[in-house]
Amino acid sequence: MTYLTKAFKQYFILYLCHTDIYGIMQIDRPTLVIDKQKCLRNIERMARKASQNNTLFRPHFKTHQSLEIGEWFRPFGVTSITVSSLDMALYFSKNWSDITVAFPVNSLEVDKINLLTQTNRLNILFENFESVQIIKDKLIYPVGFFIEIDTGACRSGIAPNQYDKIDAILNLTKSNANLTFKGFLTHAGHSYACKSHDEIKAVHTSSVDIMDELKVEYLSVYDDIIISVGDTPTCTRAEDFFAVDEMRPGNFIFNDIMQKEISTCTFDDIAVAVACPVVAKHEDRNEVVIFGGGVHLSKDHLIQADGAKSFGKVSLAENGKWTCPLVNTYVKSLSQEHGVISVDPAKMNLFNIGDIIYILPIHSCIAMNLMRTNWKVL
Repeated sequence: MTYLTKAFKQYFILYLCHTDIYGIMQIDRPTLVIDKQKCLRNIERMARKASQNNTLFRPHFKTHQSLEIGEWFRPFGVTSITVSSLDMALYFSKNWSDITVAFPVNSLEVDKINLLTQTNRLNILFENFESVQIIKDKLIYPVGFFIEIDTGACRSGIAPNQYDKIDAILNLTKSNANLTFKGFLTHAGHSYACKSHDEIKAVHTSSVDIMDELKVEYLSVYDDIIISVGDTPTCTRAEDFFAVDEMRPGNFIFNDIMQKEISTCTFDDIAVAVACPVVAKHEDRNEVVIFGGGVHLSKDHLIQADGAKSFGKVSLAENGKWTCPLVNTYVKSLSQEHGVISVDPAKMNLFNIGDIIYILPIHSCIAMNLMRTNWKVL
């Protein structure tokens, strides 16, 4: 069985579970619920910004990981996508032929690269000399590559002043007919630590300035290289993409409590929630227990003003959707299957055993990854 067949079979089985073709699906266990109209509105907003800035919109599909949801992007002119792994690229290659894997290349997966490049335009990511050395002579078909630059996130990527490392990669690939230098790519992930719109815009300006300087430095030799950026906070809040050729945000389609916390979105822009059954109620300690734990929501959390950890905001069900989150009511702790909610004493009467309530996740990308065997679209 080929890598492509394996990958498609894996994802097909996972996503088949969400289908409600007979209209009889009922929520009886933790289920990720997606508001399609909000998603379309979020996509349209980002696509319009890219168009207004003459910037290629290459959205990151790791957020939704779905062939079905991927098709929602096509009416907005999207033809190129970003993913976070070669397995994800194999899955999406059924419907998409221009794919960037925005993760440092894993030299142990060169067979998957060769499989993908038989029929697809693929871009991979280098951030060190060693990976290039390992795979360069094992490539069978042409592949594009970006050099990842660390503009402040301190995760992966080459520091922008390390020209010796950049040159080492370019010198090693220059004579290889199967490797084409596409440009410089960055993820300004440090924007998630910002506390205001101005801080987010400052991160964007700094990152773009760094990338533009690098592009200018190498344009005389590589006259068609591009700058690729991609994080939801800066792509949402910044307005000036003067030097950016390509944007790759992903989380914006769903948004989440983290995005709301840094004022990147409003509650009304959050397009996903995890529907969870109430299984216990403890009025003596103003707590409710739900069937919905770390394996459904993840253990990503935010620290509230009072110092307590919050693993998600709590909303009530209304006509199959969720309401605005309740004040002073949040998921206070998680174990594998259990979620414990701290409830405002005045609101305890709103919760009953057997109810379905909604949890707005801290990080929607991880929630979707965890819940990809059980999700539905409103």
